[in-house]
Amino acid sequence: MELNPLSCALVALLLVLVAFLFRRDRATYSKLPPGPPPAFLVGNMLQLDRKAPFKSLVKLSERYGPVLTVYLGRKRCVVLVGYKAVQEALVDHSESFCGREPIPFFNRINRGYGLGISNGERWRQLRQFTVTTLRDFNMGKNKLETWIHEEARHLIEELEYTKGSPSDPTLLLNLSVSNVICSLVFGSRFDYQDQRFLRLLQLLKEMVHGMRGPWVQLYNTFPTIMDLLPGPHKNVFASAQQLADFMEDSVKEHKQTLRSTRPRDFIDCFLLRQEQEKNNSDSEFNSHNLIYTILGLFIAGTETTSTTLRYILMLLIKYPQVQERIQQEIKAVIGAQRRPALEDRTAMPFTDAVIHESQRLLDTVPMNLPHMATQDIFFRGYTIPKGTMVIPLLHSVLQDQEHWVSPDAFNPHHFLDEQGRFKRHPAFMAFSAGKRVCAGENLARAELFIFLVSLLQRFSFSCPLGPASICITPERSAFASVPQSYQLIATPR
Repeated sequence: MELNPLSCALVALLLVLVAFLFRRDRATYSKLPPGPPPAFLVGNMLQLDRKAPFKSLVKLSERYGPVLTVYLGRKRCVVLVGYKAVQEALVDHSESFCGREPIPFFNRINRGYGLGISNGERWRQLRQFTVTTLRDFNMGKNKLETWIHEEARHLIEELEYTKGSPSDPTLLLNLSVSNVICSLVFGSRFDYQDQRFLRLLQLLKEMVHGMRGPWVQLYNTFPTIMDLLPGPHKNVFASAQQLADFMEDSVKEHKQTLRSTRPRDFIDCFLLRQEQEKNNSDSEFNSHNLIYTILGLFIAGTETTSTTLRYILMLLIKYPQVQERIQQEIKAVIGAQRRPALEDRTAMPFTDAVIHESQRLLDTVPMNLPHMATQDIFFRGYTIPKGTMVIPLLHSVLQDQEHWVSPDAFNPHHFLDEQGRFKRHPAFMAFSAGKRVCAGENLARAELFIFLVSLLQRFSFSCPLGPASICITPERSAFASVPQSYQLIATPR
């Protein structure tokens, strides 16, 4: 069949257009940061340490530089390594890097709702509300400190029941820290023997344990295939759904007892805002976003804070002279009877330094939660296309050899000046940085301080085989770092 002149012209124009688009795309991708050549389908995954992929990424940066491109399966990912690169991206170019990568595993759990992995207007509305509400409970309403004190009292009572017998502190710390979140979200705490509460924590344990395994990365790389296959990832989804069901039941109960003049907790505050905006078609204040926002608060607020507190106690057993110095500071500032207050923190620089240094060394979320480029970005001479996954490697910041005197060692003096005063360190990004900095940072800092000081007022801590038996190297995974198991002895002072 012969083509008429008009058809020939259209075909020629189409070929020119395709060639132009191809050259433009190739030019764009040729300006990507350098990185190792990817293998078919799996990308660079086989080059990454399964248990500690962040270490492999740091190693690769020694060859390709602090801004490099890797492929997780077929997914292109730009990795930022070291304080300077992460600071420049998250703080200096915060708007361009503030997107959240739609991680398939978390999307499967949250269905795109809630604060943690949302973007755009949903993220802006939910984040502003969450930060403001947490701040109000922490300051004007002064409820938060009361809740933490109440839980610290129950924690002390439980430790007294041990009568100096060795025990694994994991469950007890989880119960205490989680109850603070329960007070904040649900307006009441649970008894430590409450079967519903214990079931919630068991579901949380199953979920978090599953998220530390290799199945998560496999799911994120091949979600469609993994949805068809059995495996531990299905158990994680089941646990998450049961947790979400509990949150939904709690929301229904709150609706029946809601009083507009006296909001009791986070759920009440959200429901009142939802009522105010019921005629606003652009509002993100709906039941789905409420359920998955409080689910995120419960998961993140329980696991990271209790894990950090457990690690601090481990370090104090390992270094008894540090424990004694904190107790001396408590005696000088607070005494043996008065409850610690958040205002005491400024007068207790060594205690504050120990908390910060423990968080730095534990490196709870070494890979950070992946970000996403919200637009085409020209960054350090490279082009990062819109929609590219970006990993600001927090591990490389918290252990950056250019910014920490002894990055691999426990050294509270990282946060003390020559006069022994507390000093903020720019490379301390345990809560990330920029627009996506952890919304619960102030809550976590308040809990760590009040819990730790309350405990050291009443007890000295040790372990059955002495400090030499304690290994402070955390157990690592792509998702999180946790302290190794140990036995704790709480001796009344």
